[in-house]
Amino acid sequence: MAHRTLTFVTGNAKKLEEVRAILGSTFPLEIISHKLDLPELQGDIDEVSIKKCQEAARLLQKPVVVEDTCLCFNALNGLPGPYIKWFLEKLKPEGLTKLLAGWEDKSAEAVCTFAYCASNKECLDVILFQGRTKGTIVPPRGTRDFGWDCVFQPDGYDITYAEMPKDEKNKISHRYRALDKMRDYFIKNNN
Repeated sequence: MAHRTLTFVTGNAKKLEEVRAILGSTFPLEIISHKLDLPELQGDIDEVSIKKCQEAARLLQKPVVVEDTCLCFNALNGLPGPYIKWFLEKLKPEGLTKLLAGWEDKSAEAVCTFAYCASNKECLDVILFQGRTKGTIVPPRGTRDFGWDCVFQPDGYDITYAEMPKDEKNKISHRYRALDKMRDYFIKNNN
């Protein structure tokens, strides 16, 4: 019997590795990846995830899952939010911390949303799985090989995501929380 697959739309090998590690052997489908340049949409967290998923399903003509990660600074009313990729690219980690230089409030929330579409054609029903982790924005510490991990210190820890062993981060992160919900959904609905 052939393995059933689910296409994760990403060109980021580290993200694919982390998703597979978090989902583990209990996930009933094999996660494969497909790099696809999707338009960078504007809107709130849910709108961006839904539209990205619909576009990926339309282009690939098969069931897909897409991910959108946000880093929301409380002092900035949720910005950079879904635009964190561009802020990080232009400002680097040091610039992210400088954005909060004039604010006492350095708290933030990391939000990960996985959007799933089961349709092969027109995807009207997108299912969202969202995970959130509260934390603080700190000066960069640890490795710089995975986005903004070096500036996000989750609540209850005195180290950043980047300073944590991968297996520890994968047990508490916003991505873990979203994937845990996705895993439960697929285990319950796997026919």
